[in-house]
Amino acid sequence: TKDGHIIYPDRQLMLFAADLLARAPGATVIYDVKSTRNLKPWIESHGGRPLLWKTGHSLIKAKMKQVGAPLAGEMSGHTFFAERWFGFDDGVYAGARLLELLSRERDPSAVLNALPTSFSTPELNVPCAEGEHHRVVEKLREQARFDGANEVITIDGLRAEYADGFGLVRASNTTPVLVLRFEADNQTALERIQKQFRALVLATKP
Repeated sequence: TKDGHIIYPDRQLMLFAADLLARAPGATVIYDVKSTRNLKPWIESHGGRPLLWKTGHSLIKAKMKQVGAPLAGEMSGHTFFAERWFGFDDGVYAGARLLELLSRERDPSAVLNALPTSFSTPELNVPCAEGEHHRVVEKLREQARFDGANEVITIDGLRAEYADGFGLVRASNTTPVLVLRFEADNQTALERIQKQFRALVLATKP
């Protein structure tokens, strides 16, 4: 934005969801396990049904068809439109849709700056031997205990949800790396969650 804020793709999905749900209340909006936890309450507050799903454009597209979702997005930037488009990810079309939304506003930067924010990391990758990343995640699934977590989601790796943030570790679909991502309400919470995950991963992969 003109104020120097970076708007990540999973936050752009909030704008697309609000726009869509104004025309299709009750519609399902899909987002992947790496995405911000702000999406769930945002989608619900705009009358939609949030659905957290596995990372990967082919997996997202298949889930869209299965549940009839008109919109989906990944933290990586892939955005899928089945409303006024064909249900696949297209960066040029997504850019055009974003410009369409912002062109209606007197101050586009104000709209972007008003989106919910948080403290977060980028995608973090830990190199592994071929196949090792899957074994590490499976061992974590069997043995790891996430103290203080309200829920541990296992649809794609392990995403531990806390009252003030989340941590994720999963096996990449494309390369032998562990993928980690963290988000929290403040820097202290972010560091606490990262420290817990680091200890758990190190215990599994010294």
